[in-house]
Amino acid sequence: MRRKGAVGVAGRLLPAAPALTLFLLAAALLTGCRGPADAPVGSARPTPSRPSGYGAQFLAVGECSSFGTTSFTEVPCVSERAAARVVARYDGTVADGPRCPPLTDFVLHISEQRPQDDEDGDGAIPRGYACMRNLEAPHPGDPGAGGGPRTIPGDCVYASGDGQVRETACDGSGRRAPQYRVTKAVTDRDSCPASTVLYVQLGGSEPVGCARRL
Repeated sequence: MRRKGAVGVAGRLLPAAPALTLFLLAAALLTGCRGPADAPVGSARPTPSRPSGYGAQFLAVGECSSFGTTSFTEVPCVSERAAARVVARYDGTVADGPRCPPLTDFVLHISEQRPQDDEDGDGAIPRGYACMRNLEAPHPGDPGAGGGPRTIPGDCVYASGDGQVRETACDGSGRRAPQYRVTKAVTDRDSCPASTVLYVQLGGSEPVGCARRL
């Protein structure tokens, strides 16, 4: 399964003693997933006629999607076209809604659809997003894999210039070598271990990522 284009997150370099402190802006946007340039992100659309075996909600938790180049469709999980499973599903936009689970591989936009011939509204699909996990490897959302919509402990980043950082694979298989590894997520910087030289803003209940130099 190929990973698709996304925009990496960036931060601002600030001096600190005794080590360099780097802030990384929170990552978890559908259209701008943090990670390398080939991290997957896309849009999902319903098929004109959904066969039996689909749930009442389009791309509900536990359902599966195909994998395309620019768009995805819901398919039965037993289908040979099934490529990823929904691990979380939310209405609204990612900016206003809950974050995807840590091991999410990629996120799908779900556009609002209201068929003209749908009088009672039962065929309408609200705007939302689905957090997806590939059925088979690779799993870019795994710690250190260099992709996915969230930065989590075990992930690695490198300074990309102009005060910016991007995530990359910890094993060196990415386009750039890793320079720092996020070792822990904590509530505040004072809780980071002494080896920390990089602070990563993760968001959530433990918003600070403690990273050490590799």
